[in-house]
Amino acid sequence: MCNLYSMTASVDEMKRLFGAFEGDRGNLPPFGEIYPGKPAPVLRRDTGGGLKLELMEWGFPGPAAAGGRPVTNIRNLASPFWRSALNRPDRRCVVPVTRFCEWEGEKGSKRKVWFGLHEEAEPLFAFAGLWRPGEGGVPYMAFLTCEPNTVVGAVHPKAMPVMLRPADVATWLDSETATACALAVPYADADMRRMP
Repeated sequence: MCNLYSMTASVDEMKRLFGAFEGDRGNLPPFGEIYPGKPAPVLRRDTGGGLKLELMEWGFPGPAAAGGRPVTNIRNLASPFWRSALNRPDRRCVVPVTRFCEWEGEKGSKRKVWFGLHEEAEPLFAFAGLWRPGEGGVPYMAFLTCEPNTVVGAVHPKAMPVMLRPADVATWLDSETATACALAVPYADADMRRMP
């Protein structure tokens, strides 16, 4: 389960990858380590159909049956808890990311292992996410996970985040449910790396 990622790209880098958006911030600070319960930049459709950038808290308030513990990763797309949001394109979002972490080692001596795209720099990509309004005006988000590819599976064999290519962003945000959910597949090993 991914419970740590970074987003250190600039607003200009986000615009180059995702296109123009509202809510432009002249100088978005780097988010070196984003943990659950913390704010993170997210892009979603606004009422006019364009993109809007806003900060959202990572973690949906969980179901009462589970004690309301926040849910950060969305694995079971058939769950009634997620189905209504998945069926509503206006509740889908993309979560900009420059790298993400899984943990390796025994309990008590775990260490961070970072993953990103294959290029030597830390290029921007996105997770497929869902969002909802929150009490007090702060919205919540969580992102989808799927079976891991070989690169991530060597460290975390249960799951990896659903990573979107730029060409997939509009499909995720705008398509009917089955087409959007078909993007929940492992990212190509050849396009990823375990970071030093």
